Amino acid sequence: MTENSRVQAASTPSDQGDRAAAAESGAPSGGWGDLFSKQYAAQASIMAGGVALYAMNLYFTAALLPSIVEDIGGARFYAWVATGFLIAAVTAAMLVSRLLARFGPSRSYLTGFLVFAAGAGLTAASPSMETLIVGRIVQGLGGGLMAGLGYAVIRTALPERLWTRAAGLVSAMWGVGTLVGPSLGGLFAELNAWRGSYVLLMVAALVLAVLARRSLPGPAGSARAVEPLPLPSLLLLTLAAGAFSISSTVPRGWATALCIVLGLALLAGFLLVERRGSATVLPKLTYRRGNHLKWIYLTVAVYCTGVMTETFIPLFGQELGGLSPLAAGFLGATVSVGWTSAQLFSVNLRSDRARSLAVRVGPAVLTAGLLAYGLLQTSPASGGRVLLWAVVLVIGGTGIGAAFPHLSVTAMRSTDDEVEGAKAAAGLNTTQLIAFTVSSALAGTLVSFGGDSTLDGARYMVFGLGALTVFGTATAALSLRRARAQGPSDSP
Repeated sequence: MTENSRVQAASTPSDQGDRAAAAESGAPSGGWGDLFSKQYAAQASIMAGGVALYAMNLYFTAALLPSIVEDIGGARFYAWVATGFLIAAVTAAMLVSRLLARFGPSRSYLTGFLVFAAGAGLTAASPSMETLIVGRIVQGLGGGLMAGLGYAVIRTALPERLWTRAAGLVSAMWGVGTLVGPSLGGLFAELNAWRGSYVLLMVAALVLAVLARRSLPGPAGSARAVEPLPLPSLLLLTLAAGAFSISSTVPRGWATALCIVLGLALLAGFLLVERRGSATVLPKLTYRRGNHLKWIYLTVAVYCTGVMTETFIPLFGQELGGLSPLAAGFLGATVSVGWTSAQLFSVNLRSDRARSLAVRVGPAVLTAGLLAYGLLQTSPASGGRVLLWAVVLVIGGTGIGAAFPHLSVTAMRSTDDEVEGAKAAAGLNTTQLIAFTVSSALAGTLVSFGGDSTLDGARYMVFGLGALTVFGTATAALSLRRARAQGPSDSP
């Protein structure tokens, strides 16, 4: 019997019991009604809410920064507001599985929400940019925990029949953050009330903290040894994230290239240490020959590369399409619109063949959307041309949404060991954060190749990132082949 066959066999009795309970309560077993039934609504809201807070915070802070600088100064530290948050989030995300093993879902989420709330409160009260950056770092620590727990707790808090829908819900919150974040930030900026936005975040985090304490399970009943911290891996990965982040703040040219090369070298060192270490950030299964988990993570990284085009699409919309800042912001969210919408349909796929097809074609659809967007670039762009941009970007986003929930669940089912299973789920978020950092820095570098020409910069970025997403077709196929080789229950 394969490892994942054991997972399926072990989970079947309890899952059957959950199905019976759902049937008795009148909720459709395994459907959206089941997920948001009285029994599971609080857990689903906590997991979705944590990721939504993290994602919205990323996007509306960018919209608020001009108002913040005008109020408290510190323009020279502008880039560090995002860089400090991101590095802290990556570091915290790597601790999720150990926090879960020691304290359980309830106290782990409580920690994440309270730390995030403390950071938001400090940011709101900041008298200077230096203090604000400290607050953002504290927010990043809490945010990294919240985002990682969103995937990791699915295994513990919900029955297996709801994993796919829950993974789709959590993943969709990134898209929701992209949609709501810019508009919310713009609203507070218009009202000249940037401090109030962080107070609102603090209150939301505190409400979710109370809900988590009441609704989620505590530590496992039996004592379980917690794996020691993999300090060399943590240090290398944090330094790599820092190098990639700093590459977007240094003068363009050799300094940028040096930061990216240094980041890649540190990332390679991280993988080498992980393969040989006894304590690891990612599950040991990731580095086992023949296991498909590594291909899942690489495919997730490819999708994140496509998503990071949204960072610059509003700029292209304004300078090439003549859009207003608000309209350009919504254009920048079109990839996430496709991502979120496709997930609502993809989670309903029942057959293994349909789910496997979604995983296989997703990267190709994403690549096609990005390349079409690049080919449609022109200056100045007519209203019809801008509309075509939106259409092809939505199509590209559907490639992400079609596959992402099934990749997430496959990672969760990769082992029957609770600690390694939590690692596998949390590893999805760690992979996302690292991929966002790397691709964001790369996108900035590619845009700079265009010099004073926004049109050339747009083409360099879109075609450069599109070339990387091509590799997702290979990694997706390998994840499916490896899954079939290990057992039917591994396949999406």
